[in-house]
Amino acid sequence: QVQLVESGGGLVQAGGSLRLSCAASGRTLSGYAMGWFRQVPGKEREFVAAISWSGGSVYYADSVKGRFTISRDNAQNTVNLQMNSLKPEDTAVYYCAASIALAMGVMAPPDYWGQGTQVTVSS
Repeated sequence: QVQLVESGGGLVQAGGSLRLSCAASGRTLSGYAMGWFRQVPGKEREFVAAISWSGGSVYYADSVKGRFTISRDNAQNTVNLQMNSLKPEDTAVYYCAASIALAMGVMAPPDYWGQGTQVTVSS
């Protein structure tokens, strides 16, 4: 079993930056792709970014391209999401996820989810 714990959320003004981190414990994430999703009340959870196990492939939703950067440290079992130039529409609960498959920018339904961290961007 894998436990994923997100941190780094908070309140920031539009144009500001936040860095989210996701720490995995319980077992290695060897071979797993990692991703970030977000959800606002009343809407479906949406894909934000994903990174392959090697880190050699990264994918982003069009809405965050050029502003967000996903990275991972396999030795530390962590994945990060650097969020710059934040907009009010980025406000959401952000979830970390682990999936055994990532291809053509699409993650297979994640096997593991974190509990989420709130990001609020004020205008």
